[in-house]
Amino acid sequence: MPDEQLGLRERKKLDTRKALSDAALELAFERGLANVTRDDIAARAGVSVRTFNNYFTGKHEALVYRQIERVKRSLAILRDRPADEPLWTSIRMAVVEPLEADGAGLAPPRPEQLAMIRDLLDAPETRIALSRGIFDDWAEVIAERTGTDPVHDLYPRLVAGVLGAIYQSTTETYTHADPPVLITTLLRQAIDGVAAGLPAPATD
Repeated sequence: MPDEQLGLRERKKLDTRKALSDAALELAFERGLANVTRDDIAARAGVSVRTFNNYFTGKHEALVYRQIERVKRSLAILRDRPADEPLWTSIRMAVVEPLEADGAGLAPPRPEQLAMIRDLLDAPETRIALSRGIFDDWAEVIAERTGTDPVHDLYPRLVAGVLGAIYQSTTETYTHADPPVLITTLLRQAIDGVAAGLPAPATD
């Protein structure tokens, strides 16, 4: 099979996966997470339920796909950042850039959207889908940048663990913020705070 034909097929698969994930998110925001089924998602995306099952094991996996795809883009961006750039500066750019490219930094979410996101993140199926292999991927890329070993050295796994804590703490703060705030603002604050050694917060 010619390379261009193979590339076209892979792009079509990627487009279908994105369409299903977007349909799942739209329906969850419209109806609430509990009221969305595979059939609904497939119908909204204009494909069969069988096609849905070829791409995702369930609605939770479809819903978190966009975040997993952003993490993959973040890893690629981190690999391409200048080698002499401070590590946490590179990490901040790598984490924030995909979110901004997807429009996540344009406006804070509505309260009803945050309620749905909280429901999604509370589901065990979501936590399983989000955690699958991501820690090891970050440790591997950080090891590449720092000349360390992702298996035998503490440093890359420690940085990856701190980054995981950043994701978790900013997400929890984001979903409970009143009034709502931008996730990109929180991520910048968290990463810059870690880079500075987590100084005590200023008090009045």
